[in-house]
Amino acid sequence: MRIGMKGYVFHGPGQSAWEEVPDPAVKEPTDAIVRVDAVTICGTDLHILKGDVPEVRPGTVLGHEAVGEIVETGGDVRTVRPGDRVLVSCISACGRCRYCREGVYGQCLDGGGWVLGHLIDGTQAEYVRVPYADLSVHPLPGALAAEDAVLLADIFPTAYEVGVLNGRVRPGDTVVVVGAGPIGLAAIATARLLSPERVIAVDLAAPRLEAAKAFGAEAVADASEAPEQLVADLTGGLGADVVVEAVGVPETFEMCARMVRPGGRLANIGVHGSPATLHLEDLWIKNVTITTGLVDTRSTPTLLRMAAAGRLPTGQLVTHTFPLDHMQEAYDVFGNAAETGALKVVLGVPQHEVVPVHPTA
Repeated sequence: MRIGMKGYVFHGPGQSAWEEVPDPAVKEPTDAIVRVDAVTICGTDLHILKGDVPEVRPGTVLGHEAVGEIVETGGDVRTVRPGDRVLVSCISACGRCRYCREGVYGQCLDGGGWVLGHLIDGTQAEYVRVPYADLSVHPLPGALAAEDAVLLADIFPTAYEVGVLNGRVRPGDTVVVVGAGPIGLAAIATARLLSPERVIAVDLAAPRLEAAKAFGAEAVADASEAPEQLVADLTGGLGADVVVEAVGVPETFEMCARMVRPGGRLANIGVHGSPATLHLEDLWIKNVTITTGLVDTRSTPTLLRMAAAGRLPTGQLVTHTFPLDHMQEAYDVFGNAAETGALKVVLGVPQHEVVPVHPTA
């Protein structure tokens, strides 16, 4: 019996704590209980703490990404069993509803979608209940370290699906990624898999622009210094084929709309907590496609294979590690990235010092 389990609990905007919470239990025959070995913090968690996601009720354990070990399963679970090492996906999928049958797991109609750390208790705890375990956890290759694997629970599938695939990146494209935080860096790395002519990163922070170069950006621009002009100069005045919004504020969305070429694509990843203006008076004539999206994680098995083969720069994103019970310290470091230099923080793995990101030779 587990006694005194703890988790990181949201108590309302600006209020949270690492505290004792009830042990999770199997509620449905499709559930699994996972002992959390590694967990990370997402920018969406910061949005929750700011009050941008009002569906999250006070008392909810946060977190939607984890690596751990199955300790218990319901009677209908067939693909995993106790003792298996797994990746807990940020998206749960029933596998039966219309959306799941179309592979659009993020919109699951039967108690799935983004529920962990949103509508039910999440992964930033010592144990977590995962609904629909057969489709919502992924057995891990033995060679893939937890510190690397946990980044495949959300950030890499989100960047790849919502940014790169929704943006229809093609060989020879000019791709602009606005926001060189963790999700933007993952978008740069996964865009490179599709052989664009160039990737341009835009951010306000010089260290993040340096990190963008390490992840494959051929050019970088300070967001405060007219990046639209750089994009125009590099494309002969045409504009970018694909622009990925990876911040989630009105100013960056509107900047993206100014940089996309006629016939181009704007793929929004950022979580927006306030309205952004859609300038249809300028865009109506430009044949621009704008996409939004919640990740479906249908690409996770492919990305896991690529990570195991060393094809994804997962480790480069992790700058800080903490014991699992240092959750508040980890939030402080991640939430003050401008001062700490944090990209991704991982809890529950052996600690190391800050890892600087340097451009590759």
